[in-house]
Amino acid sequence: MRTTFNFSALSRVRNLGILAHVDAGKTTVTERILFATGSTHKRGEVHDGTTVTDFDPQERDRGITIFAAAVSCDWAGHRINLIDTPGHVDFADEVERALRVLDGAVAVFDAVAGVEPQSEAVWRQADRHGVPRLAFVNKLDRAGADLDTAVASIRTRLHPAPLVVQLPIGAEENFTGVVDLVALRALTWPDAVSGCLVDEIPPPLLDEALRRRRLLEEAVAELHPRALEEFCAEGRLGDQSLAAALRDLTCTGEGVVVLCGSAYRNRGIEPLLDAVVSYLPSPLDVPPARGTSAPTSRDGVSAVALERAADPAGPLAALVFKVAQANTGRLTFLRLYSGTLRKGDQVLDSGTGRTERVGRILRVQADRHADVEQAVAGDIVAVIGPKAARAGATLCAPGAPLLLEPPVTAEPVVSVAVEAVRGTDAERLTVLLVRLAEEDPSLAVRTDPETGQTLLSGMGELHLEVAVEKLRRAHQLELRVGRPQVGYRETVVRGVSGVLLRHAKQDGGAGQFAQVVLDVEPLTDRTDGAGTDGFATDGAGFEFRSTVTGGRVPQEWIRAVESGCRDALVEGPLGGHRVTGVRVTLTDGATHPKDSSDLAFRTAGRLALRQALRSCAMVLLEPVAEVAVTVPEEAVGAVLGDLSARRGRISDQTTRGATCTVTATVPLAELFGYATRLRSRTQGRGTFTARPSGFAPADAASAGSASAAPAPSRAVRSAG
Repeated sequence: MRTTFNFSALSRVRNLGILAHVDAGKTTVTERILFATGSTHKRGEVHDGTTVTDFDPQERDRGITIFAAAVSCDWAGHRINLIDTPGHVDFADEVERALRVLDGAVAVFDAVAGVEPQSEAVWRQADRHGVPRLAFVNKLDRAGADLDTAVASIRTRLHPAPLVVQLPIGAEENFTGVVDLVALRALTWPDAVSGCLVDEIPPPLLDEALRRRRLLEEAVAELHPRALEEFCAEGRLGDQSLAAALRDLTCTGEGVVVLCGSAYRNRGIEPLLDAVVSYLPSPLDVPPARGTSAPTSRDGVSAVALERAADPAGPLAALVFKVAQANTGRLTFLRLYSGTLRKGDQVLDSGTGRTERVGRILRVQADRHADVEQAVAGDIVAVIGPKAARAGATLCAPGAPLLLEPPVTAEPVVSVAVEAVRGTDAERLTVLLVRLAEEDPSLAVRTDPETGQTLLSGMGELHLEVAVEKLRRAHQLELRVGRPQVGYRETVVRGVSGVLLRHAKQDGGAGQFAQVVLDVEPLTDRTDGAGTDGFATDGAGFEFRSTVTGGRVPQEWIRAVESGCRDALVEGPLGGHRVTGVRVTLTDGATHPKDSSDLAFRTAGRLALRQALRSCAMVLLEPVAEVAVTVPEEAVGAVLGDLSARRGRISDQTTRGATCTVTATVPLAELFGYATRLRSRTQGRGTFTARPSGFAPADAASAGSASAAPAPSRAVRSAG
């Protein structure tokens, strides 16, 4: 029998995030919301390290938000689930995962700076997810603050239709309140402690308020068909019609309601909360969650597209958007799209087919948690129990499998080498790094097969610094962190022929005898796997041939010679790097009826090739990457100059609209720190992707600084 639920309760839920550039005041806005709603009884401050959502020691030390934190509060009979997101570009992946599960957002802008680079970036992220937004112009009490200038930057740089619903009362340090243009009333805050006072509009501002109300009505009528009909018929819009049209335009993304205030001085928070309730959608107002069926068998059945509406009585469907370790255990953060989750329920991880048990359900208040008996569609909660569910996993009812689209994880762009100071901590470090990458999918851990280093990769140098510091603080690990080594190669540019090596060893008993004659030449005529400038990469790095006739070297020992040659390629004569791009030909040899053996010919092959390589002209190769840099058009010159300074070779340049994409081939060793440099040159608006594209000859300077092993003083070594 189907249980009847009160859907009006679900209509009074708002899931929203706070988005902004770093230092625009997101965390302070969140703190004042918690204070205004009675969730906290003391206002925390970022500079004092006393805020609710910035509870991590590193966040308090650095004064910035690093990890997305969830809190819940109540306002005007509505439950607000709020996520305070980071503003630094290195932590954009935290914002991406939060936006994936939110129904709305408040974008905070500095009234002095307007739209800043990361404001633009998070706005585009919200566009991709179709998340409706309100705009809150903060810090109107600062010197140089101007609402109209900030709104103009929103219009020109973000391209929405800004619908300003408030007029400031006072300017800069004299800012004391706002005029509500929808209800035509004045809202003032006499001091930072008192609440909001409602009064009539001051006479000096009445004409300006009426003029701006008229502009607001005209802007709404241009975008909203029903509002246009009323405006044409009546010559104006009523308060209720205007509010309804503002909600429609916000939910469709055709317009963005703009409010203003000063969060630090506790001014403008109550009307912001009213706007969240009035204009942002509830879980019932957003489209159903879309996914595919997740068959547990491998019988080739195609996945079927499915939808899950926000129905507490429907089959369970929830998306994991964050995993974190807490004192209470492993916390798995969920957004429920459908169904009801109860303590003790068995849920299916549809991506892995693993069944998990939910032991506890927690209502999260940053680092504090309160147990609840159940969670329903539209809720954002944390659960304890699932052991293997990772960010992006879908947890669903075992009888109704569903696979939701996971958040997109950006590719890491910066790497550092990490190792434990004490050898006894090496194994523990490996386990902790894997756990760290599980909690933050934008981190990647791998072991370089060439250098043997453990590499931690992330979105920026600050991102990696925070991750390493977390290991040091939370687990008392002593770590060494440094620049990753680069896997250089050596290759032959001019070979030698007729290299004779006679291996004879007699030490009592069976001896060893093998004689081989080798020709060595560059392997540059192969095209499969060839890297930059025709130098072969590992896929075509070595070719062995035999032209021996008359059985002078039996076939089984020819294979031993080849094995010995491969052994010799591990260390080259220039700097001990692996040798690639070599063709070796066995032209002659000799055997002994008793002392020749597989081991003897393998040893002879190794020693002969080492001797030959010392006589060849060799060149050091360095790995290169194809880099695609996307920047604003005005920053192209600076980016081109920086790429040239990094020994990059520009191969293409394409302009689309106001952005330009530059493609170049850059030595991998020169890309360390490039993410930070690019952001500084483009005010955080530049992005890049890189993919390995082979090897290229290293110049003398780079050869002298090769970090994988001791390097020679010259990149090319002539034949001896």
